Amino acid sequence: MDASVALLSILGALAIGAMSPGPSFVLVARTSIAVSRRAGLAAALGMGVGGVAFAALALLGLHALLTQVGWLYLGLKVAGGLYLIHLAVRIWRSAGEPIHVAEGPVDATGATRAFWFALATQLSNPKTAIVYGSIFAALLPAAPPAWVLLTLPPAVFLIEAGWYAIVAVAFSAGRPRAAYLRSKGWIDRIAASVIGALGLRLAFEAARPG
Repeated sequence: MDASVALLSILGALAIGAMSPGPSFVLVARTSIAVSRRAGLAAALGMGVGGVAFAALALLGLHALLTQVGWLYLGLKVAGGLYLIHLAVRIWRSAGEPIHVAEGPVDATGATRAFWFALATQLSNPKTAIVYGSIFAALLPAAPPAWVLLTLPPAVFLIEAGWYAIVAVAFSAGRPRAAYLRSKGWIDRIAASVIGALGLRLAFEAARPG
């Protein structure tokens, strides 16, 4: 396969994966609505950095390592599942607490916290590493030219951060935020249920024999 075609195929597959609903989407949307657009965009940056980390690991052969070293993949599944469950519990417990949405500039600390929180959420799912590794293994030429290897990380960042920036801008608009503030309790509990279900699924898959 031509290197340019391979690169475009990889980026297209990753873009489709990024747009699939999951805990990352829920977190960015909720952060944008509940906190601010700035915090949502910081979370989008965290997702982009997480995507670059997975791309780099895939290029270094993490996919092959995880498929050959079963206990490592098992451990990552358990750790990722427990983190998502912990995140779900935190959101559920705070569902009934009122929040104050600032109309002026947002404290940089809040944006920094949103960035690291999003990065941890992105990295908590080892299945994403498998997805990246599988796509690279299937579509990347055996001996890709240097320009492809240099192009992939920034392109992955633009896809991941760009998509979640769109999510952040869309969900931080006035109407979505007002709707969230009116129904914060049950929206937060739905978000917590989705994230918790994904965490439980990871943990159960790790515990299931075979």
